[in-house]
Amino acid sequence: MATTSPRRSTTSSSAADLALRLRTELERNKLRFTAFLDDGRICLSNNAAERGLRGIALGRKSWLFCGSDRGGRRAAAGYSLIVTAKMNGIDPQAWLADVLARIAAHPAHRLDELLPWK
Repeated sequence: MATTSPRRSTTSSSAADLALRLRTELERNKLRFTAFLDDGRICLSNNAAERGLRGIALGRKSWLFCGSDRGGRRAAAGYSLIVTAKMNGIDPQAWLADVLARIAAHPAHRLDELLPWK
């Protein structure tokens, strides 16, 4: 006599739903997940990014609040640019001073020229 409890079927159903969502996302973003197969310059690990964020993780108790979610997103973007500059062998302080001096007169459609990897 085979019976299934409601709890067990709910778990199976949610697991099936999760599997379906994962499969859909993998299919939708296949190029993003397989880009490293076509471009040998893409690192297979995120160790460099993790090391770059270590300073932020160590200081997170010192600067516990960013004021708002928007402030948190802006802080994350700023940290990301600074870490990217460091990873590209650029002095972040010199790069930031240069960008701040040039950004007001720089055309908005060419802002990508000011990024740390340019």
